[in-house]
Amino acid sequence: MNLTHVPLRVATGAFILNSGVSKLGADEGTAQFLHGAAAGTYPAAFKDMEPATFAKLLAYSEIAVGAALLTPKVSATVAGAALTGFGAGLMGMYLKTPSMTQDDGIRPSQEGTAVAKDVWLVGAGLTLLSQGITGAAKSGVKSSKRAVRKASPLSR
Repeated sequence: MNLTHVPLRVATGAFILNSGVSKLGADEGTAQFLHGAAAGTYPAAFKDMEPATFAKLLAYSEIAVGAALLTPKVSATVAGAALTGFGAGLMGMYLKTPSMTQDDGIRPSQEGTAVAKDVWLVGAGLTLLSQGITGAAKSGVKSSKRAVRKASPLSR
């Protein structure tokens, strides 16, 4: 793990992990609320799912994303992709729920502010993802240069 990624990964990972752990024991009302929000936004995926099952799926998904961010052995590319996907799902819910935005469909209403602020998850995920990809590409170029130098008849 790149040392410069530590603050970003710890802050987002701990927050998301805690959110997932707290949903493990979701009561029936909470499960119905969470399921209703997801089924309203993504009906093809969640409409027919039981609310309690959805709440568990969401909890385990958040735990997995949080743990990936907090685990140093998980590459920035993988952790960033997981965080970007998670954040994009939340932003989809925000943009597809009319009561969460003002009439322009972008700026948050009072109800939507709590979800609109999650745009930072997408930004953090894209940062990790892009740095992971560019870091891997730079590493690959260095490896290729070393291999070419070793194979070159001029180096003998």
